[in-house]
Amino acid sequence: MRALRLFTERDLRLAEIEPPPPPGPGEVRLRVRAVALNHIDLWGFRGMAFAKRVLPITVGVEAVGEVIGCGEGVSLPLGGLMVPYGAITCGTCPACRSAQDNLCESIAGLRGFHVDGFAQEEVNVPARLCVAVPKGVSAEDASTAAVTYATVQHMLFDNAKLQPGETIVVHAVGSGIGTIAVRMAKAMGCTIIGTIGSEGKRAAAEALGVDHVVNYATDRFESLARRVTNKRGVDVVFEHVGASTWAASLLSLRMGGRLVTCGSTSGVSAETNLMMLFQRQLRIFGSFGAPIRCVAEGLEKMAGGITPVIDSVLPLERFAEGLGRLEERKVFGKVVITL
Repeated sequence: MRALRLFTERDLRLAEIEPPPPPGPGEVRLRVRAVALNHIDLWGFRGMAFAKRVLPITVGVEAVGEVIGCGEGVSLPLGGLMVPYGAITCGTCPACRSAQDNLCESIAGLRGFHVDGFAQEEVNVPARLCVAVPKGVSAEDASTAAVTYATVQHMLFDNAKLQPGETIVVHAVGSGIGTIAVRMAKAMGCTIIGTIGSEGKRAAAEALGVDHVVNYATDRFESLARRVTNKRGVDVVFEHVGASTWAASLLSLRMGGRLVTCGSTSGVSAETNLMMLFQRQLRIFGSFGAPIRCVAEGLEKMAGGITPVIDSVLPLERFAEGLGRLEERKVFGKVVITL
């Protein structure tokens, strides 16, 4: 069967590999239908040093598949669409038992990054790590649930606890998680200040529903945030850009405001004004991944009409092209690969 394999840094090839064995006890066999691209795919492609792995591996962290077989003890309906959770959690540690899967103490790795991922025609996964796709949700949309929707759901509602009518800064609104954060916040009646990194994305950001669009490369979004809120500051900042926006993000917050971050694409180190942090009683939440519960919650929001922004849909053979678009920041929304 076909699989997209990473052999060395930036050496990605479409290869023929043996299909997986029959699913074992507790496993389900999926015919992968679509894979959605994320920055973590890009990190893996570049050969990030913190990824302990043995190459080659099959790439693809986020996907959706159709059930084509079940192992002993599994009775999922054949033909049903399932979203597999990418982290191989133990299921038995205190974090897993308390439904905090992303805090698993004995995680065996992330598929597509540490071990073989989903960019292959068939794959066996533990049934306990699969979430059923609601009726009416397409495979292309569902492919964005496990990382993108779940991450945003966890950031905005488990961590920042966004409330209806609040004002929020969403950084990089053209990114996959940025577009979803805008749509989720907009559905709650929030006022959104959205940042872009190039003027070419302004019209798309406005069409998405961003109330105030600002180019963080040329303008001071923290000044706009103060102006929009009559100098009070925003309630929440949705941060994932990193060093280049960090200080201004903190300045944008109101007294007691909340910043939630899941990324550092512009750099991993940034200065923090500690006096401002404690005097203004700001709250900072680090957020990585999401509990599997958030995958289901994201899919329910899709079924309810909060659908992803799809930048492009490409065949498996053009996976590298999709990564290139992501690396060059030429996307607005998600790049989806179909198999």
